This record gives sequence, C-alpha cells and structure tokens, in this order.
Amino acid sequence: MARNELRPIIKLRSTAGTGFTYVTRKNRRNNPDRLTLRKYDPVAGWHVDFREER
Repeated sequence: MARNELRPIIKLRSTAGTGFTYVTRKNRRNNPDRLTLRKYDPVAGWHVDFREER
C-alpha cells in the first residue's frame, strides 16, 4: 500500500536553539495545526519543546 499525504513525515526542531531534530509522522486529519511535543534534547541535556517545522 502506498503512503499518502494523510500521515506526512514531519520534522520536530528543538526550541532550545541547538538545531537538534526528531523525525516522525502525524495524522493530518486529527492534528491539522502545528505539533508541539516535549522531548529530550541530547545537545542541551534536558527536556525542551520541539515544534513542527514545514
């Protein structure tokens, strides 16, 4: 089955300014706005907010 644009691949970039990113998928139907997750930033050494970049 081919992948479609309902669950696109997105990049989550750290708000700490380290440039570290996570790559994940999201369901565009359930989350149409930009996604923000609190995850661990190994460069900064603590948990920070990661925002979806387009």
